[in-house]
Amino acid sequence: MSETIEFQAEARQLLQLMIHSIYSDKDVFLRELISNGSDALDKLRLASYHDKDLEVDTSDLRIELEQDAEARTLTVRDNGIGMTRDEVVELIGTIAKSGTAEMLAQMREAQDAQQAEDLIGQFGIGFYSSFMVADRVEMVTRKAGTDEGVHWESTGEGTYTLEPVADAPQGTAITLHLKPEDAEDSLHDYARPETVRRIVKRYSDFITWPIRLVTSESAEDGDTEPINSRQALWARPRSEVTDEELTEFYRHVSHDWQEPLETMRLSGEGTFEYQGLLFLPSHAPMDLFMREARRGVQLYVKRVFVMDDCEALVPEYLRFVKGVVDAADLSLNVSREILQQDRQIQAIRKRLVRKVLQTVAALQENEPEKYATFWRELGRAFKEGLLTDPDNQQAILAASAFPSTHSPDGTTTLKAYKERMPEGQESIYYLTGASRASIENSPHIEAFRAKGYEVLLLTDQVDEVWTDAVSQFDGTPMASIAKGDVDLGEGDDKPEGFDDLLTWMGTELADDVKEVRLSTRLTSSPACLVGDPGDLSPTLEKMYRAMGQEPPVTKRILELNPQHALVSGLRDKQEAGEADPDVARLLYGMALLAEGGELKEPTAFVNTLAERLQRTL
Repeated sequence: MSETIEFQAEARQLLQLMIHSIYSDKDVFLRELISNGSDALDKLRLASYHDKDLEVDTSDLRIELEQDAEARTLTVRDNGIGMTRDEVVELIGTIAKSGTAEMLAQMREAQDAQQAEDLIGQFGIGFYSSFMVADRVEMVTRKAGTDEGVHWESTGEGTYTLEPVADAPQGTAITLHLKPEDAEDSLHDYARPETVRRIVKRYSDFITWPIRLVTSESAEDGDTEPINSRQALWARPRSEVTDEELTEFYRHVSHDWQEPLETMRLSGEGTFEYQGLLFLPSHAPMDLFMREARRGVQLYVKRVFVMDDCEALVPEYLRFVKGVVDAADLSLNVSREILQQDRQIQAIRKRLVRKVLQTVAALQENEPEKYATFWRELGRAFKEGLLTDPDNQQAILAASAFPSTHSPDGTTTLKAYKERMPEGQESIYYLTGASRASIENSPHIEAFRAKGYEVLLLTDQVDEVWTDAVSQFDGTPMASIAKGDVDLGEGDDKPEGFDDLLTWMGTELADDVKEVRLSTRLTSSPACLVGDPGDLSPTLEKMYRAMGQEPPVTKRILELNPQHALVSGLRDKQEAGEADPDVARLLYGMALLAEGGELKEPTAFVNTLAERLQRTL
């Protein structure tokens, strides 16, 4: 019984993009299908370890590439885990990933083939690339442990057909009916054995499962030896591995189409034996900040695949790290829950984190262009470790970079900041805010600019949180210029004659502020609002509200600039018994607006301001 089903709307759009060949290199379709086959074999072997009653044959797991030159077909076959009918509909007929619509919009706007190719690779949807080289695709698959298979077929025009198959072999076979125009191109004629051998050698030589090429001649001769070397790259000496092989291996484990930014090797001998091959990506994955994003590296035990996305090996703030860790002494039947408590895994995790931090620090020190790419793409996630990894907090700080008043077009390290600190400056100063422009125009920064003190300008949301958890860097305190008292070495003498004004304004504004005092951080603005150490910042309060949480009410401190004519004039009015409460409220509202805050009653503020302006006319 055959049934015809429509592709999901996003899948139809993606198919059209594929059919019109947006990839710059069509050969990659075979890499994607082989990679999918390798994953299916890994999953079958893992399932057989976990379920001893699963009736499957794992004695000769393999990938076969079968060519029929006369019929012009290429079949990619594996005897791995296979799929049920429902899984075929879910995995092939639907793109069930967050952000798909956004991705398609970006693809349509892509200026060149490479840009579009990069976007596709980020979503791991390589099966659809089959339609670049085939005008019809068939798939026969049967889930291991089930009795009935399914036949799937489509021309990529918006629908596909499904029908049950009683005698389907275990695994998945994808048959591509190749486009006739490729027959004229000897380099891209995928019905030719030499073409397939070349692609496998370039893209898939490291796959640990045997990849066998089956032609009509080899089938008659029984000659189906593997055409890939099957050598684990992480076990080979670096001198024997080419950069191209490393790049292709990175693409295999990450489903990314760009080259990695940096490659890292690590190994351990003695109590815990392991080898690892890790990569830093050159751009942020599209799901880097999605709640459901997968993270972790592939876990092998003695070169046997055990687990994809092993989260126990990688902390969340390094979720962009991809690669493989091969341990020597773990059980093949280990679960994710057991891994969280395993001493060997915890030891490897510590060394992995240390290696990544050392690599980032080395980029910062020796390869500024690479480091700039890393920080631009991944810095926001990296800084999360300042909150979640106290053991490595200082190393993360040292490997981080921040915009500052000293670097108008770039960033600075804290080490460089300390080297520039003038005599008398005792703290590393920073200010958080929604944007660089708003921070640079903040009243809080005036006295620091006049004094020549550098201020870090922190605009990422995570900056609002980690700054409360980090008190110092390399022995030097870190201080927010918007909290607490500020000592800029000007002495303790404060102008006299303002006590009555401060008391009066404190009474008038008691519902809004907890104190009114004179300021040492203002030079040109009349007033500003500051918090006590430990208070939530206004930006952090907004973040809580955006998440549906109402933060506790925190009154702040209103600081007045005694040198400003508005403040001294208000003092004179107050001494004469003529002070107007409206002016006090206007002064508070101005300070609130200057830092990007929101007025409780904007209409009342505007009406009062208009009335006061009218009096001056």
